[in-house]
Amino acid sequence: METIVGHAQSLVYSLLCLMPSAYQKASLNALFGLFLEALGHPLPQSTQVKSASSLSRFLNHYAWSTRSVIRVTRQAIFAQLSQYRPRQDAPLRVLIDLTTLEKCGKFLHLSTPTENPDAPDPWVRMLNGKRGLHLVVLYLNLGQWRIPWSFRVWRGKGKTSPAQLACRLLATVPKQLVLDAPVIVLADTEFGTIEFLRAVNNRGWRAVVGVRCTRKLQDGSNLKQLYRRGKRGTQIKLEGIPFALTVSWFWLKQASGKRELRFVVSTYPYSGVYLVRLGRKRWAIEAFFKTIKHRFGLHRFGQSTKLGVYRWLVLVLIAYLLVHWVHQSTALPQLDWKTASDLAMSILFASVLWFQLLRHLRKTVHIAAHYHFEIVLKSLPNLAYQEWCKI
Repeated sequence: METIVGHAQSLVYSLLCLMPSAYQKASLNALFGLFLEALGHPLPQSTQVKSASSLSRFLNHYAWSTRSVIRVTRQAIFAQLSQYRPRQDAPLRVLIDLTTLEKCGKFLHLSTPTENPDAPDPWVRMLNGKRGLHLVVLYLNLGQWRIPWSFRVWRGKGKTSPAQLACRLLATVPKQLVLDAPVIVLADTEFGTIEFLRAVNNRGWRAVVGVRCTRKLQDGSNLKQLYRRGKRGTQIKLEGIPFALTVSWFWLKQASGKRELRFVVSTYPYSGVYLVRLGRKRWAIEAFFKTIKHRFGLHRFGQSTKLGVYRWLVLVLIAYLLVHWVHQSTALPQLDWKTASDLAMSILFASVLWFQLLRHLRKTVHIAAHYHFEIVLKSLPNLAYQEWCKI
């Protein structure tokens, strides 16, 4: 599986080649070095390679193409999947969910200029009792591969809703991945709208979406009443949806110890038991959110422009992808993100480790002198050049 590491190295090299200057290449290396520490707080002021101000200029002001970075990354993903594609009948699972990157403070620099200076911030908003940046994320699961593909920013009430943003994200799913295998779209209750179910059904994909127990059927009853007199796997028609859906339900145990009745519907006629089992696979995106925040620091942005925030989010997702690829190249059965991140750092960004070591030696040279030692760094001779001179 060494070729998987080769794909990761090729992607890093391609990203560096997109940077217009050596200073920006060094800044990109420094940022990836921060993310791959996998400690959850990649603050620019803690880097030992570049200054915090240089990283801020790199994210907020320097003229490098973010779109080209995304395009090159997606091309690398296609190249990876073309060589290590799972079996042809393996389903493509498209997971969509909303996550909040909680923030405190005014964050006036993220506001859009309007005639009213007191207008609310269109990026940092309140939703479900949480204030921050709210992202609708599309996450692909194909065999053993985990791919954070795209995201959209929710701009607040009166703007495009999360379900509508999810419909737009469905259009970004690459056609190369949906030609042969079935496509299963997994989403939470918030996306169980008529518009979203229609968007999935019109593409010929299979939706497995949670719905509220108060949703009405075409006969006037609701789903909670169906629990009393029906059975799982029944074909139903919800109000406002012309096509039939398969419904199932389960009891979810809350943290308080109480149980809550949950319903899940599908546009494909799965059995009731399998539909519940399939719906639980949606939790894979929750594990992704936990990892991308608490390991790679997705929510730790503090840039002064929207461009800087957007670039931060994109680069964090690429760092997650690189670590995932490096882990896939190993024979380790269980994924430890810290171990995999350290391995990715040593393979893909050895220069960052080297500069960190030099900085550490420079800071601690007085300790060696206290014990009557001297640290001397000496470059090794170029053995290949010497052999060439002998010819």
